[in-house]
Amino acid sequence: MRYLPACRPRSGISHKRRRLISLTAKSHSPVTNFLVFFLFLNISSSLPKPYKKSAKFPHTVDCLREHIFFILVFILFQTLTLAVMSGKALRDLNNIPGSERKNESSSKGSITKPLVGNANEEWQKKSLVSPAVNGGEISNPVAETVNSEIEYIESENLNDLEDVDSSLKTLLAGLDSKDWVLVCDALNNVRRLSIFHKEEMLSILGDVISLVVKSLKNPRSAVCKTAIMTSADIFNAYNDLIIESLDPLLVQLLLKSSQDKRFVCEAAERALVAMTTWVSPILLLPKLQPYLKNRNPRIRAKASMCFCRSVPRLGVEGIKTYGIDKLIQTAASQLSDQLPESREAARGLLLELQTVYQKSHDLSSMVVSESPETGSWETFCQSKLSPLSAQAVLRVTNISRQGITIGS
Repeated sequence: MRYLPACRPRSGISHKRRRLISLTAKSHSPVTNFLVFFLFLNISSSLPKPYKKSAKFPHTVDCLREHIFFILVFILFQTLTLAVMSGKALRDLNNIPGSERKNESSSKGSITKPLVGNANEEWQKKSLVSPAVNGGEISNPVAETVNSEIEYIESENLNDLEDVDSSLKTLLAGLDSKDWVLVCDALNNVRRLSIFHKEEMLSILGDVISLVVKSLKNPRSAVCKTAIMTSADIFNAYNDLIIESLDPLLVQLLLKSSQDKRFVCEAAERALVAMTTWVSPILLLPKLQPYLKNRNPRIRAKASMCFCRSVPRLGVEGIKTYGIDKLIQTAASQLSDQLPESREAARGLLLELQTVYQKSHDLSSMVVSESPETGSWETFCQSKLSPLSAQAVLRVTNISRQGITIGS
């Protein structure tokens, strides 16, 4: 009985293995090497195995040696391949210019701070002044004058215009320009005209406010903040004359005061304070009323704060004329708002309304009355509000009054 051979003749298998080794040596991809090695193992595993160990089959030990040899050869070629690839990558990295390498590392590792209002990409693409060539060297004065071109100048530091007529002629075109630097310059000119020459700009005030609103919608922070500062100066200069054009301006200021960018938010809040200071409350309160029910809780909070700042400016007679019952209902609805700013503003307004109501109902009228309780603050709240709202209002006003009494 003859046993099966332990291995096929070396000549038939060795040729295939040599081809696999040459293919592995030519490949620089670890994936290709793995596939070739996998094919090699399949070929090796297809070899017939002896039924039992015997000295008659010397080729068994030789096959095991070949397997170990090819595994070591594969590991050697894999190591050499990785070394060649690493050396090539290192040479490519060394060939990169230093400036490009610095830009790449800075873009991955950190975020550079923009100059003014993220003026980095478009500012380099389009410039106001063409680069000058001096002795074969190109100098770009625009990159050097970014900070000087765009400045957030406070109102008290603004200077008068040299040529008012020419500034008025080019004002609307500058505000409607596609170049954001020209828009910022035009906005600053609007501020100067509002402070020093408000009568000259009165005829085009409606168009100016429309373009200021357009600048408030600009995604560039520099344009947006300059437009917000322009709005504050317009409130200061024109007071009630802007009431017809106030709605779109008010919407944008409420939006900007409730966004995440802190410096834009602070500028918008200052503009809203200027609005409640310089615009008549009897005209402003109806404009603010719809925003107290806005879906955005932040807008509701900012509108509630503006509303509560405007009411005391009415005075006792103005509050009675506007309707203290309407005001108390508005304040009661804000007590249950989502944000604490709205609730705090409502508490302040309720205390102001309580003071005004008590002043308007003096002791003499209460003595004449048959029942002294008919003109009390509690009775008034219960008659004008729902039971739950009246209870919340009385709890706020009583607790606050007790705290004031204890503190005094």
